[in-house]
Amino acid sequence: MAALMAAEAAAPPGPTEAAETSETAEAAELSRVLSRLLPGLEADSKVGRRRALEALQRALEAAWPEAPDADPAAAAAATAAFQGPWARLLLPRLLYCLADPAEGCRALAAHLLDLGLRRAARPRDALPRLLPALAARLAGPESARGRPPEACEELRLALVQLLSLAVRLGGPALAPHLDDAVRVLRRTLLDPFAAVRRESCQCAAGLARATPDHFHMQSESLIGPLMQSISHQHWKVRVAVIEATGTVIQFGSSKSVDDVLPHFAQRLFDDVPQVRQAVTCVVGGWLLDLRDRYSFFHKLIPLLLSSLEDDIPEIALAAAGLWEKVGLQWQRENEDDLKDKLDFSTPPPAHHPSPETRPVLGCRELVFRNLSKILPAVCHDLTDWVVGTRLKAAQLLLVLLLHAEDHSTQHLDAVLRVLHRACADDDPAVVRSCTRSAELVGVFVSPEVFLKLILSMLKKSPSPSGLLVLASVIRGCPREALQPHLKVIAVELARPHICQGSENRLYGEHLLLCVRTLASVCQEDCRGCSLQLMEVLVTVMALSGATGLSDKVQETMDALAAVQDVDGSQDLYREHVGPLMEWVAASHHDWTIHSVELLQFNVVVTHAGPALGEVLPHLVPILRSCLQPARDPQMRLRLFSSLSRVLLSAKQTVDSQGQFHHYLNTVAKDILVPNLQWHAGKTAAAIRTAAVSCLWALLSSDVLSEKQIWEVQETLMLDILTTLEEDSQMTRLISCQIINKFLKTSSGVGDPDKFIKIYPELLKRLDDVSHEVRLAATSALVSWLACIQNDDGKSYYQSNIQFLYRELLVYLDDPEGAVQDAVLEVLKAGSVLFPELLVRETEAVVHKHRSPAHCQQLLQHLQALPPAQ
Repeated sequence: MAALMAAEAAAPPGPTEAAETSETAEAAELSRVLSRLLPGLEADSKVGRRRALEALQRALEAAWPEAPDADPAAAAAATAAFQGPWARLLLPRLLYCLADPAEGCRALAAHLLDLGLRRAARPRDALPRLLPALAARLAGPESARGRPPEACEELRLALVQLLSLAVRLGGPALAPHLDDAVRVLRRTLLDPFAAVRRESCQCAAGLARATPDHFHMQSESLIGPLMQSISHQHWKVRVAVIEATGTVIQFGSSKSVDDVLPHFAQRLFDDVPQVRQAVTCVVGGWLLDLRDRYSFFHKLIPLLLSSLEDDIPEIALAAAGLWEKVGLQWQRENEDDLKDKLDFSTPPPAHHPSPETRPVLGCRELVFRNLSKILPAVCHDLTDWVVGTRLKAAQLLLVLLLHAEDHSTQHLDAVLRVLHRACADDDPAVVRSCTRSAELVGVFVSPEVFLKLILSMLKKSPSPSGLLVLASVIRGCPREALQPHLKVIAVELARPHICQGSENRLYGEHLLLCVRTLASVCQEDCRGCSLQLMEVLVTVMALSGATGLSDKVQETMDALAAVQDVDGSQDLYREHVGPLMEWVAASHHDWTIHSVELLQFNVVVTHAGPALGEVLPHLVPILRSCLQPARDPQMRLRLFSSLSRVLLSAKQTVDSQGQFHHYLNTVAKDILVPNLQWHAGKTAAAIRTAAVSCLWALLSSDVLSEKQIWEVQETLMLDILTTLEEDSQMTRLISCQIINKFLKTSSGVGDPDKFIKIYPELLKRLDDVSHEVRLAATSALVSWLACIQNDDGKSYYQSNIQFLYRELLVYLDDPEGAVQDAVLEVLKAGSVLFPELLVRETEAVVHKHRSPAHCQQLLQHLQALPPAQ
C-alpha cells in the first residue's frame, strides 16, 4: 500500500488537475496584485484613491483574455480564476467606494463593478452584497434639499445600468433580493433624469421576466411610479413606461390592470405615434397572453379597437393584425362553443360596407358578448366635454357596430339615443363618424325596428340631429327592405310638427337630406309617396326665406323628378298641384301673416308655373277670401306680392290653359276694388300700392283682349283716378301708366261724363313732385286726346279742351326742358281738334313766357296743319 501511494505521488498530474493548478495559480497571482493595489483605496487623498482605482482597472483589463470568444476554455478558466479574488477582495472594497466623496472615484467604482459582474463565474454570488449597496445609493434617505444619496445623474444612470446587469445575470437568484430591487426602481422610475427613467423601465421589465414566480408579490408597488411617469414630457420615456407596464402586469398581478387602463386610454390621444403604437402593442399582448385576460376583455377590447381608426396607417395595421390574432386565438379556445357557427358560417349581409374585410368570427363574437359592458362607457364618452374624447368614442362606436352586425338590435335604443345627441356635435369629425355608425344601423337592422324608434324620437322632439340620423340610416338600408316602409317615412316627414319643426337652416338642410336620401335609395319607388315628399319640399322652401335654402330645395326637387322619370320640377307641380292646393288651403280662412300655410301657398303659387292654370277653381276663391279688407293687412300685402309676380308672366302661369278670362270679373270686382278703397294708415296705403301693382302686372301681361281691358276699365277707372292722389310716388306713377293703358286700348270716349273726369286728374299730376309722374301724366293726356274723334261730336268737349289748352300752355314754360317737350307733344296731339282755338290761346300767352321757343314751334306746327273742312 505504501509502495502504491509512493507511485501515485511520483506520477505526472492529469489534464483536469493541471487546469485546476493553473486556475489556482492565476487566482493566486490576481490575489497578490489586488492585495497590492487595494490599500490605495483607503488613501486620504481622492487623487490617491482615483489612481488606485485606475490601477485596478488596468489590472482587470490586463488579466482578461485578448479574444475570449476564440478560446472558450481559456475564457472559462479566466472567469473561474477571477471568481475567488473578486468575491473575497475586490467586491467589498468597490461597494464601499460607491459612497466615495469624489464623483470620479464613484464612477470608476461603478465601472469596475460592471466589469467584475461580467467576468465573474458566479455573478449571482455578488447579489447579497450588491443589491443593498445599490439600494443605499439610489433609494436611501434623501438629503435636506430633497436630493437622492447619489447626486450625479450620470452616476445614477450607471448604477441603474449596473442593477439591470445584475438582474440579467442573476436571473431567478434575484428572488431573495426582490425587495431591494423594487425599492430602487420605485425611486429611479421617478428620477429627474429622463435617461434614468428609461433605464429603470427596462430594468423593471427585466426583473419581471427574471423572477416570474415571485414578482407578482411586488409588482403592484411599481405601478404607481410607472403611472406617474407615463405622462413624462419626453416621448421616449412614455414609450418605455408603457412597455414596462405591459411586462410588469404580464408577469405580475393582474389586479393592476384597472389602475393602468385610464392612463393607457389617455395615451391613445398622444400626439406622438410611437406612444400610441406602444399602447396598441401592449394591450394586444395582454389580450393574447395575460393570464386573467378573460376577466378584462370588456376593458381591453375598446383600447385595441380604438387604434383601428388611428390616423397613422402603420398603427391601424398593427392593431388590425393583433385584433385578428386575438379573435382567432379566442376562436380556437372556444371551438366547442362555436361549433355550429363555424360549421354553418353565414355570409356577410348583402349590403355589408366591406365584405372582403369582414372581421373573423372570433372577433365578432368577442364584441357581441362584451357589447353590453362596453357600450355604456362609449355612450358616456360621446357626451364628454373634450372633443378628442368624443371623437375617439364615435370612432369606436363605428367599429363596434361593424363587428356586432345584427346583434346590435338588442342595444339599438341606446345606440340611437346617443347618435341623436352626438350628431348635434360642434365637431364635424364626430358627426361624420356618427353618421357612418347610423348607416351601419341601416345595413344590419330591420327597418321595422329602427323606424319605430327613430320616428318616435322625432315625434317627441324634432331636431336637426334626429333628421340626420334618419337620413343616414336610410342611406345604409337596402332598397328592397326599405320599400314597404317608404310611405310611412314620407307621411311622417310631411307631418306639420316635423316639416314645420324649425326655421333653423341646419334643420332644413337635414330635412332635405332625408328626401334626397329616400330618392337616391328607393329610386322610382318614390312615386307612391311623391305627394308627401313634395309637401316637405314646399314647406322647406316656404320656411327658407331667412336661411337661403331655395337652391338646395330646387336641387332636391330636380333629383326627385329624375328618379320618377319626369322632366324637372314643373312636371312634379303639374302632377300634384291640385292636391297641394287643397292641402295648403284647408285652413285659409284663419290665415295670418304668421301662418306657415300662407308661406306654403305662396311657394306653390310662385313655383308651380304652367300648372297654376289648371287650379284656378281653387286659386281664385282662396285669393278672394284672403284679400278682403277685414283680413290681416300684412297677409294681404304678402299675397298681392305673390300675385303680382304671377300676373307678370300670366301666359306661363294663371293663363297657361287660356281660362283666366273666366275669373277676370272676380279678380277685378272682388279682389282689386275692395283693396283700392281709401283707408287711413300707411299699411292701407301700401295695400293700395300692391293692388295697383297687380293691376298693372295684369295689363302688361298681354293676356287680356281689348274688350277685356275695357271691362276692367269700366270697373276700376274711378278707383284708379283716386289713387293719383296717393302719397306714394310709385302708386301715382303706376296709376298714370294704367290710365294710359286704358285710354290706348279704348275704342272711344264711352260715357262722356266719366270720360271728362279723367283729364283734370291728369292735369293735377303735372304739378307732381316726381319728374317721372309728370311725364307719365303727359303720356296719358296724349292718349286721352286721341280718344276724341275729330268729327262733329267733338264740339261737346270744346270748353273742356279749351281749358286743357290754357293749362298746358302754362306748363309749356316749365323750368324742366323734358316737361316742356312732353307738353308740346300733348298740344300737338290735341291741336287737330280745335287748331284755331289753340292758335288764339297760344298767341295770347307767348309774350308771357320766359322763352317763346316752344310757343313758336307750336304755332309753326299749327300753320302746317291742313285747313279744317
